[in-house]
Amino acid sequence: MPEIIINGPEGRLEARYTHSKIKDAPLALVLHPDPERGGTMNNKISFMMHQAFVARGFSTLRFNFRGVGKSQGIFDKGEGELSDAATVLDWMQDINPNAPYTWIGGYTFGAWIGMQLLMRRPEIKGFISVTPPANQEDFSFLAPCPQSGLIIHGAEDDRVAPESIVDLVGRLNEQKGINIDHRKIEGANHFFSNHTEELVAHMHDHMNARGAGVMGEVAVPRIAQRAANQG
Repeated sequence: MPEIIINGPEGRLEARYTHSKIKDAPLALVLHPDPERGGTMNNKISFMMHQAFVARGFSTLRFNFRGVGKSQGIFDKGEGELSDAATVLDWMQDINPNAPYTWIGGYTFGAWIGMQLLMRRPEIKGFISVTPPANQEDFSFLAPCPQSGLIIHGAEDDRVAPESIVDLVGRLNEQKGINIDHRKIEGANHFFSNHTEELVAHMHDHMNARGAGVMGEVAVPRIAQRAANQG
């Protein structure tokens, strides 16, 4: 997974890109957590999300927002980071002109940015939003939400109140034609300590149901399937 540099709005953006071996594969973009709390593209959750998309045959990219790692610029509280994400998606599309669709995944701050990008790019057909910071950021822009997707979080999160995520899911599911697959991992904290494999299993279970990717269904541990069936 070689390092690549993309010309961003405020200078270079450091990224990692895995090109699918499958012709005309779909695209996946993974966005990392809050830079002000030490979030980078090498965050464990971001890395595991990247690998999950790769396992399904997506051409997949994750990158450092401006001011993180080798990426130039300074933190812009969301507006600039959204521009960074749009630029990186443009880069992916330029080298994959026949990609049929795109998925986006994000963790905390990255989930917030990803859902904003979802509103602006109709080629994004699915999303995985891990612990969207619903008690910290405004999600009212999702009116209407253009696509269905997965929202997942830990039941024991002490940074993002689970109740705020439940409220966000409820408001989105009231919208016509939208089905938010809401999953809560019992015992998991904000960082999914000792629950990362379960998190990834839920991702695959959701994408299996949506027919996402080009590798067919990925086997999912029974624990994730059982939890999904329980809602």
